[in-house]
Amino acid sequence: MAKATIELINALRETASRLRSGAHYAWGHHGACNCGNLVQVVTRFTEGEILRYAHTGIGEWTEMTEEFCPVTNAPLTLVITKLEEIGLTPSDIHHIEYLSDKTVLKNLPGGFRWLKRNKREDAIEYFEAFANLLEDKFLQAIDVNMNTIPAQRTIAATKEIMAFA
Repeated sequence: MAKATIELINALRETASRLRSGAHYAWGHHGACNCGNLVQVVTRFTEGEILRYAHTGIGEWTEMTEEFCPVTNAPLTLVITKLEEIGLTPSDIHHIEYLSDKTVLKNLPGGFRWLKRNKREDAIEYFEAFANLLEDKFLQAIDVNMNTIPAQRTIAATKEIMAFA
């Protein structure tokens, strides 16, 4: 599952918003599909630039992430690296393209249901549900950290007091 980062949460929400506002959407087009629209937000590349970069690899986004080599400087590597830098894994990229992560689907308004990978409205719902899921995960991590910090300070202060006794 993706790492819950502010950058990823914002990118997912912006992608949903752009799609809702009429951004070009075509599932069979590397620059305008589910991943292509997210890549536009993350990299600020145009759909044409993404298409050119995608054509340096073979296949769909799923296959391209499997072919990813972090050692090379191929343009596609730049795109995949940007997605990974904000918290996505190759598995997440595959699920975004096919709208298929069951954890995200369970987080849909109204509960679990299968979505169609090539339907704009379903892509919007998936991006929003994914953002909501990650936001909850992010906030839980902050809450845990906030509750842990005072306890650690109390333990440290107690040790200091005991050292003087």
